[in-house]
Amino acid sequence: MKPKVTMIAWNQNDNYVVTAVNNHLLKVWNSSTGQLLHDLVGHADEVFVLETHPFDSRIMLSAGHDGNIFIWDITKGTKTKHYFNMIEGQGHGAVFDCKFSPDGQHFACTDSHGHLLIFGFGCSRPYEKIPDQMFFHTDYRPLIRDSNNYVLDEQTQQAPHLMPPPFLVDVDGNPHPTKYQRLVPGRENSADEHLIPQLGYIATSDGEVVEQVIGQQTIYQDEQGLEPSILDGMIRQLQQQQDQRIGADQEIPSSSQQNGEGTPRRG
Repeated sequence: MKPKVTMIAWNQNDNYVVTAVNNHLLKVWNSSTGQLLHDLVGHADEVFVLETHPFDSRIMLSAGHDGNIFIWDITKGTKTKHYFNMIEGQGHGAVFDCKFSPDGQHFACTDSHGHLLIFGFGCSRPYEKIPDQMFFHTDYRPLIRDSNNYVLDEQTQQAPHLMPPPFLVDVDGNPHPTKYQRLVPGRENSADEHLIPQLGYIATSDGEVVEQVIGQQTIYQDEQGLEPSILDGMIRQLQQQQDQRIGADQEIPSSSQQNGEGTPRRG
């Protein structure tokens, strides 16, 4: 295999350079002389994350597609700490990025399964205030392009960044309680009835009846004559109210906002 450098990083005081090679080794070099000082062994797949400690020049963090996260003492060429990103029932998750906090007491990583991993000193109590799984119900809504090639939400025909704030759901699309919905910027002062997406039962094309968050139904289900979406209707209503406010601010006739041409303008 032809050696190839996949990532490179200088340490905090620039005395060392660490390179990640496609043979899964990390190499520590003297930045002044170019002398190879250490081979760091531990990874079993390619490494695309090298992160230096914000103030300790000895410390370097590495993470790779093998799910391993290492903290190294690059002056000694030794392994200080090791974590393995094992996901129950799914094997390991490749680590795509890592960053230290400014004080060097924590670091956070993201993986191939959409997880945010937070490591550090102290307790986990602050993180218990939020649910483990947080997705927006609009994350997988279909998009279209208009005649000007601008991206629009298929249901509301609006630019996604101009739509009302979305709802927080878990990985299966089930809505979180209202106290979590108010964590979404723009929903802090919403009425309770605007914070509770509703569950319903729908019939699939083969006749099977399944439970689903009504707001997750697609435009294709509407075309098939399935149960209309209460949450989608709520979104349409919120969108109309928002459009009316923008129209009033800009003193634009409402008919000009309903012609469907181009994208809406900001107030």
